[in-house]
Amino acid sequence: MLTTVGTSSLVAEKFGSEPARVIALHGWGRSGADFARILADQDGLAIHLPGFGPAPAPPQAWSSADYAEVIAQALEGRGPVVVVGHSFGGRIAVRLAAAHPQLVSHLVLTGVPLTRVQAPSAPKPGFRFVRALRRARLVPESVMESARQKYGSLDYRQASGVMREILVGVIGEDYLDDATRVACPVTLVWGELDTPAPLAAAQRALDFFPHATLRVVSGAGHLLEGTLEDEVASAVAEALRD
Repeated sequence: MLTTVGTSSLVAEKFGSEPARVIALHGWGRSGADFARILADQDGLAIHLPGFGPAPAPPQAWSSADYAEVIAQALEGRGPVVVVGHSFGGRIAVRLAAAHPQLVSHLVLTGVPLTRVQAPSAPKPGFRFVRALRRARLVPESVMESARQKYGSLDYRQASGVMREILVGVIGEDYLDDATRVACPVTLVWGELDTPAPLAAAQRALDFFPHATLRVVSGAGHLLEGTLEDEVASAVAEALRD
């Protein structure tokens, strides 16, 4: 069931009854529908982040902190809630918990690129060549866009306009400073084989969160499916009992 969050324009999938005790934030290119099984037996809201699913894109290129502020305003007046974040949604969840500790009772994070564990790969020579030609105004923008489509990641190729600007901005963000300011308990639930957000990044983050535990899900990858989905649902249920 689609609803709005408080008096804001944010839209979300509603589970159970009000007041919501869980707020779920999905990954890049996904939607609140990813949490249907995880929140099936809970009172919760799976927010469709602006720019995804039925939610219109932001008016300008937001950072993860901007997303967090909009969500904080929508949650104002509610008691602290469990916040579960996957991938991009987890980036926002960390910003939210660090800046607004009164709103978050527990964080459950999975597949979140919290920090780099290896240097980013250099652009392909072909892309660098076309980019240099574009900067020198020797080729039109259409040629540059063709190079982006050829050499960019899937997420990058599928994004456009303000959403592509957002993606480029958040890829370079690091969350370890924010992690040190997260006062609530944090449960990290990680796929052993997660490639977009390697397990090593979660292991490193344990040294920064004041109160965090890590559960490694054997054989699981990045997406919320199978045993990873089950373990995240279990972590959410346990957080609500604390």
